Amino acid sequence: MSTPAANLVDLRSDTFTKPTPAMRRAMAEAEVGDDVYLEDPTVNRLEKRAAEIFRKEAALFVPTGCMGNLIAIKVWTHHGDEVICEERSHVNLYELASMSAIAGAMPRIARADDGILTWKKIEAVIRPKIYYDSQTALVCLENTHNMAGGTLYPTAQVNDICAKAHAVKLKVHLDGARIFNAAVALGESVADMTRNLDSVMFCLSKGLGAPVGSMLVGSQEFIDKARIYRKMFGGGMRQTGVLAAAGLIALEESPKRLHEDHANAKYLAREIATIPNLVLDASTVETNIVIFDCERTGLNAVEFCEALQPHDILALDTALYSVRFVTHCDVDRAGCERAIHVTREVASKTRRAGA
Repeated sequence: MSTPAANLVDLRSDTFTKPTPAMRRAMAEAEVGDDVYLEDPTVNRLEKRAAEIFRKEAALFVPTGCMGNLIAIKVWTHHGDEVICEERSHVNLYELASMSAIAGAMPRIARADDGILTWKKIEAVIRPKIYYDSQTALVCLENTHNMAGGTLYPTAQVNDICAKAHAVKLKVHLDGARIFNAAVALGESVADMTRNLDSVMFCLSKGLGAPVGSMLVGSQEFIDKARIYRKMFGGGMRQTGVLAAAGLIALEESPKRLHEDHANAKYLAREIATIPNLVLDASTVETNIVIFDCERTGLNAVEFCEALQPHDILALDTALYSVRFVTHCDVDRAGCERAIHVTREVASKTRRAGA
């Protein structure tokens, strides 16, 4: 297996972060027990701390964000129910239709150009209370919104959605994979941002830099049910303290530096916006995700990413002509500068007519 180049700049995703030396030490020294029996002390500490930070009653450590979202959907719905979500949301596009295949629920799509739903858009797709219609049970929001370019929900808008959803007896779940990025960008606490949500999933393994794991937070009753479904879905992981130890450090320390990732993303956006043949409104970049259009280069997004790769710049295609850069703790300003230099060079070499 080849080793990564020393000057590799991996902008494909913040899932490519490596655990810090402090995380590795904590993992090696972690006190462990059997978490299925609730006897892993490090997992118990992580769950308690996550609940404290979000000011929720309880929390649950899960292997992945996909499992966390699926568990929440399973808790809040019955077979045949519908889940309202934004068209490009992660639960709709990137979780293998698990809400249907496993939870027995169907996505009910609303579209927002910036990925951020309003109550008006949600209300328009709520099913009427008629016995021959599928029934709406859950609203799922995503903050930050990945495929819209890391866009943010204003907290007042979330509170408005929660109040109106609860008034018509709907639950609201947050896919908060990058909720700490949102909190840093808004200058607010995750507890204040999520206080009216029925459940929240957030990832330890993206911008927070832990190697594995996500968290569910909510009421004690919700977490008790979630624990049952975690086991049903194969998520009972026994001596999980070796992973939770890294998660604890990620939870306590990593949010303090997320502003650096946002600054690097905004720098990338400003520079990309000046490159001929690339299209990006730099003012739309709020967190650590930059998505630009490369159609004018004559290359599609896959081809554009392939052209970057020989220069040790890794990016991801997200649509036919959409290329995504994601900043994180393993990409510094020098790496961003090199990425810009290579991107400028690739964009300047447009495809010859008929080639």
